[in-house]
Amino acid sequence: MEEHITPLLAALHEQKEMKMKGCIYHKTQIDLTYNSNHIEGSRLTHDQTRYIFETNTIGVNTDETVNVNDIIETVNHFRCIDLIIDKAEEQLSEELVKTLHGILKSGTSDSRKDWFAVGDYKRLPNEVGGEKTCKPERVQESMLRLIENYNSKQQHTLEDILDFHVRFEKIHPFQDGNGRVGRLVMFKECLRSGVVPFIITDELKMFYYRGLREWGHIDGYLTDTCLSAQDSYKAILDYFRIKY
Repeated sequence: MEEHITPLLAALHEQKEMKMKGCIYHKTQIDLTYNSNHIEGSRLTHDQTRYIFETNTIGVNTDETVNVNDIIETVNHFRCIDLIIDKAEEQLSEELVKTLHGILKSGTSDSRKDWFAVGDYKRLPNEVGGEKTCKPERVQESMLRLIENYNSKQQHTLEDILDFHVRFEKIHPFQDGNGRVGRLVMFKECLRSGVVPFIITDELKMFYYRGLREWGHIDGYLTDTCLSAQDSYKAILDYFRIKY
């Protein structure tokens, strides 16, 4: 553990166990799940996401066809957030990263494809934003090195967490779900390091992508985007009177 437990993490632990509604845990679950999935193309609305979390039903009439995968991945993402809260104080590990992917993609149509490895690294080459990523046969070595280098530091700053995130996304270790797993890991590491976490909203998506692309050249793009998102989360913490 890098720091003593923060008021935020204490609240998330307690409210998760109590299954409280209308609190920081409840809002984080819905907002993080909605936005992270929406960035990746989910068509569920914020209200539908909230209804699924609160009632385990869609609950909102819609004229649009609802993709079953969007529903499954929404439910799975809630479970992923519970896991990162439970594991927040633990050192980041390859096992945790794979477990998050396994939970996220469990029961989806991808999980029924022979070539798609749920909870394991990709078997086929993939691209992100038209850019080449790590070859499948080199992913294991690259991930182990990335996590080892990251864990070699005793304390992690926001910059360290963002740097890890960019390198993770460039490796793109999984066939699909890399962005969501990466953002879950970022949130977890913020909780662990006493850094105020943040949620990349759909409105920030293009700035976020630009920041990922330009990291190492103009780091300020990603840093400023995440600081803006952090300010929004601080406003939520202020509302719930949680110190940071």
